[in-house]
Amino acid sequence: MNIEQLKKEWLMSQKRQEEFEGWDFSSIYKDFWQEELEWSYQEIVKNYLTKEMNLLDMGTGGGELLATFNHPCQLTSVTEGWLPNYQLLQKRLVPKGITVKFVEENDYLDFPDNSFDIVMNSHESFDLKEVKRVLKPNGVFITQQVGDLNGVNLASRLIPGYQKTDFNLHLSSVVKELKNLDFDIIEEFEAYPPQKFLSMDALIYYVRTISWEFPNFEVETHLEELGYLYEELQRNGFIYNQEHRFLVVARN
Repeated sequence: MNIEQLKKEWLMSQKRQEEFEGWDFSSIYKDFWQEELEWSYQEIVKNYLTKEMNLLDMGTGGGELLATFNHPCQLTSVTEGWLPNYQLLQKRLVPKGITVKFVEENDYLDFPDNSFDIVMNSHESFDLKEVKRVLKPNGVFITQQVGDLNGVNLASRLIPGYQKTDFNLHLSSVVKELKNLDFDIIEEFEAYPPQKFLSMDALIYYVRTISWEFPNFEVETHLEELGYLYEELQRNGFIYNQEHRFLVVARN
């Protein structure tokens, strides 16, 4: 298959990604693999969450993960900072009685002091001073984060002249900040799981969705780099990448 034929296929993958909503990667699961983490965010949350708690889910996406906890809607609040998802949540969650707030880039949480027994945060930015403010005394903060070493392997091969200057988001930096704010650390984990893409379609769909890690990526302007990755796929049966994850449970 020549590069023009490949380009047509890759542009179709790029076009397909435009239909992405919420935080649903199910359409690429068959062509995408990532080593499982030694911990389960969902199980850890369930260990602390009880039905009478006031819950805040920061950066809830489309609410898919939140739904797995079956928490009482009248005791549930969420934030979201991406407008398409926020608009989706107005239709999906507000009619159920869940409070939905838009959060700006400054991470201000539009809730009164001491509002929540538990704040959960999966892959969302945060201001720890704001988290502490809205948490009740003895409230629990649970966050799983994408660390600053995430995706550097792939981005350095896909984005010409790629440079990353900020490597401050990792387990020890967040733990230090939590302790400085008088949180007690209950649990902590960190891992660097390998990731494999088994098709160019899955790769392009993923890269276009996680656009902040692959700045200015377009099929037409990155054909040469895609060609080298295609050769890697043909040679090895997959395209390699490495992720960076960590999780902290802390009590206010």
